[in-house]
Amino acid sequence: MPVDARFTPDREFFARPATEIAPLLLGARLTHETDAGAVVLRLTEVEAYLGDGADPGSHAFRGRTKRNGVMYGEPGFVYVYFTYGMHVCANLVCSPPGAATAVLLRAAEVVEGTQLAEVRRGAVPARDLARGPARLTVAAGIRLDENGADALSAPFALELEARPPAFVSGPRVGVSGDGGGEAFPWRFWIAGDPTVSVYRPAKPRATRPGARVPRTAPPTPG
Repeated sequence: MPVDARFTPDREFFARPATEIAPLLLGARLTHETDAGAVVLRLTEVEAYLGDGADPGSHAFRGRTKRNGVMYGEPGFVYVYFTYGMHVCANLVCSPPGAATAVLLRAAEVVEGTQLAEVRRGAVPARDLARGPARLTVAAGIRLDENGADALSAPFALELEARPPAFVSGPRVGVSGDGGGEAFPWRFWIAGDPTVSVYRPAKPRATRPGARVPRTAPPTPG
């Protein structure tokens, strides 16, 4: 198979834990089409999140809710959520139904549809068009109401590299439940790629004197 060959994954491909799938998504081309046109992203940075009780940074850490229900469904679907009252982030669901693991799409290079991405994102450097999970969804036009959409059919399309590029792994960005990140080095990115986001550890939550400190910090995007 040629070095630059790509393939279209099927449902079975995603029926594995997110920690296994995440690095395989690097270099993949994700297309999202709207009435305004299509934008094609080359994924350069992703984060893996596991399910019930296994990952304090995951939305599924405390079990199934109305918000995270898509994570418990069939693999290969898109889990889209709203965070911080202003941002939309997108994940690809992994593992068999019920396992609730997913890969957050953290950063990408816009390789087609650049003009449309620029209209959506404004006057920013090319490397910043989809540099960060919220910027990525804006550039691609991925909407909150597409939560539960099939990532393997229109308006989405996904092509993976037969041989994913060399990558680096490390702590996830701003995840309060990671305890510094050493125990959860589940962020994967293409080494040296300028579109990869800047690492920022989670900020400790301030507490009032005498306030009850929760056993686990609330889950952050994932």
